[in-house]
Amino acid sequence: MYAIFENGSKQYKAEVGDVVKLEKLNALVGDTVTFPVVMTADEGGIAAGKEVEDVKVTGVVTQQGKDKKIIVFKYKAKKNERKKQGHRQPYTLVKITAIGAPAKKEATPAKTKKTAAPAEGSEE
Repeated sequence: MYAIFENGSKQYKAEVGDVVKLEKLNALVGDTVTFPVVMTADEGGIAAGKEVEDVKVTGVVTQQGKDKKIIVFKYKAKKNERKKQGHRQPYTLVKITAIGAPAKKEATPAKTKKTAAPAEGSEE
């Protein structure tokens, strides 16, 4: 089974056990994070839309880091304009631990109302 989940206006494909590289999340290493699911697929077929409304992808943050440096070089011919910049994009590695609906809590029996005692000053 795999799922397509959404994070930061981007969509990622994940299976249980995969390690996914996402844009930087505000979470510490070891924290559990959940993401909303857009689509799931398994032996039974594909499910999307209202069918996967309650389904979540759960993962554990394994690493925070930065990618390799890229060079951004801007140049205008015959104008003696040059600008060189470097950039390292921060990322978060998340190991997918579960795909599915969150566990539903057991329904608690409704409490019965106690009969109110007659108000003072009323005679019956």
